[in-house]
Amino acid sequence: MKISCVIPAWNEEQNIGPVLAGLKGFADEVIVVDDCSSDQTGAIAKQHGALVLRHPINRGQGAALQTGNAFALKNKADIIIHFDADNQFSAAEIPAMIAPLLAGQADIVFGSRFLGKKSNLPYFKRKIIMPLARLINRYIFRIKLSDPQNGFRALTRESAQKIIIENRGFAHNNEIQLKAFQENLRIQEVPVTVTYHHFGQKIGSGFKILEDLLISKIIK
Repeated sequence: MKISCVIPAWNEEQNIGPVLAGLKGFADEVIVVDDCSSDQTGAIAKQHGALVLRHPINRGQGAALQTGNAFALKNKADIIIHFDADNQFSAAEIPAMIAPLLAGQADIVFGSRFLGKKSNLPYFKRKIIMPLARLINRYIFRIKLSDPQNGFRALTRESAQKIIIENRGFAHNNEIQLKAFQENLRIQEVPVTVTYHHFGQKIGSGFKILEDLLISKIIK
């Protein structure tokens, strides 16, 4: 059973080293997709033993995840974990994340900040953006999950083959959830902790999430 961890990264030279150090022992391979960083993200990732893929232009997090998925599948991964490069997630929670997959109880597992574990979510995101995004998911997309925008997840090989990520913007998380429901995959959520080290969540970027969710619905 080969476990691959895919990390999209853009200008994360300050965080990528600690993130990769923390992942040791939790995955058989770590794939960092350097999304045309202008700093030393890729070089530092290589120093820590990661397989580094680099986009020649900045394509966005969704595109980076799809690049990583395709490479992991080609490299014969059985389970693919999506993990962020900004040191917000805890690698120690990976065993709980992949446990339903290993037990054959789920095809895809989503992390949730709203199932008991406390995350220091910025006030505006916690009180405005997430409730609105959850309502859009539930009543427009028919997605009934507690966390509408969480980048910590795990997929079986078969699920990753079925879910092709096309949205490059803020709504790729929603797209993955939507396609998981459309494919009738067995879905589970597990509680995760997200630690925000800086509170740079601007109001504009928060509403951009909602805009992308609605635009993706119109396009479909």
